[in-house]
Amino acid sequence: MELPSALMPLWQAVHARLSTGLPVSRVRVGPLDLDQRNAIADLLGSDRLPGDHVEIALAKLDELLLERTGRDVRYVVTQLVGPIGDRAAERREAAERRAELWDWLAGHPVVVAQPALTHWVAGVRRAGLVDGSVDRTKEELGKVLKVLAELPAAGQPLPSFADDVLGDTHALDEGKRCANLVLKALVAIYDVPPPADAPERRALWERAGIADDQLSSTVLAAGLRTTGDDVVSGILGLCADAGLAATLTLQQLRATTRTAGAPPEVWVFENPSVPAVALDRFGARCPPLVCTSGWPSSAGILLLNRLREAGSTLHYHGDFDGEGLRIAANVVARTGAVPWRMSSADYLAAVADGPFVGRVTEVPWDPQLAGHLTEAGTTVPEERLAMALLDEIAERTTR
Repeated sequence: MELPSALMPLWQAVHARLSTGLPVSRVRVGPLDLDQRNAIADLLGSDRLPGDHVEIALAKLDELLLERTGRDVRYVVTQLVGPIGDRAAERREAAERRAELWDWLAGHPVVVAQPALTHWVAGVRRAGLVDGSVDRTKEELGKVLKVLAELPAAGQPLPSFADDVLGDTHALDEGKRCANLVLKALVAIYDVPPPADAPERRALWERAGIADDQLSSTVLAAGLRTTGDDVVSGILGLCADAGLAATLTLQQLRATTRTAGAPPEVWVFENPSVPAVALDRFGARCPPLVCTSGWPSSAGILLLNRLREAGSTLHYHGDFDGEGLRIAANVVARTGAVPWRMSSADYLAAVADGPFVGRVTEVPWDPQLAGHLTEAGTTVPEERLAMALLDEIAERTTR
């Protein structure tokens, strides 16, 4: 195709305009040197030199090229410059891929199970793509969600936990992107200020069961009996027979690999005052209760999961306030517990004067519950319902 090399700026300008994917009727090119102006004048058949900038109708170029080469302008610029793109379509495709990514994140089971993470999702979205790549972002977030699905951990050091979950002992090292995203998620789950320094970051990891001391991580139980010949079964049986609470350490729980002869139903409470009332009322006949004492420890999660694996149905109840709902969602997500007496109807039947509910997030088991708490603005502490809850347990366990 014999066309002067001086016309290359024109073909490059046409290529750029056509590659936008938008309708093109005219192309402007310039600034042009003298040789380029002469070449365009020859192409146009003009006896006058154009100026430094020239605007040419695309239809005119098509006509001239078809007459001279038998090829239209698209063919010519493709041969001389390269394939014509469609940046508008590429932008649309990129926007669709980003939307699919954020929809995937918002609908991920880990996020759906703990709606407090909705705020974290919004922050991740505002931060944008990792290295501008949807695939890279999804890969990184996939690792973060794997970590969150395993928290709280069972008292492992951080490198050991990272190796078990991600196959890399350094994956959650200080300053790593994955570690930073996990910590931001924990801030949302626990509703605490972002850690300002290394000690505060370590404290947040410890709250999530990382590097918990095996003796200081404990869980409270009352009336709970299992039939194994292990240390945990022995402690539980002795305390239950005496009408006393048992405090199990993470070390004791980890000393046995499974729970045998667990009761068919176990009631799980957020506040220690409820098992205390139950023991005063029932003594050695106390139904099987477990208490998380607020956010569950590594020991608490391990015990509840052992009971579930042994066939127990876990019924969970906690405070009706913002943090209480987040704790409940966490326990439900991590242990398969069933929310019990934690519905909108239960809240509305009990609401009265009380402390402010604090920040409220959605809950998976009752889409209206968070709205009722926000509207009423009043906490219903678990202790207020203790007698009614124990009445129901007594009725169900004596049938």
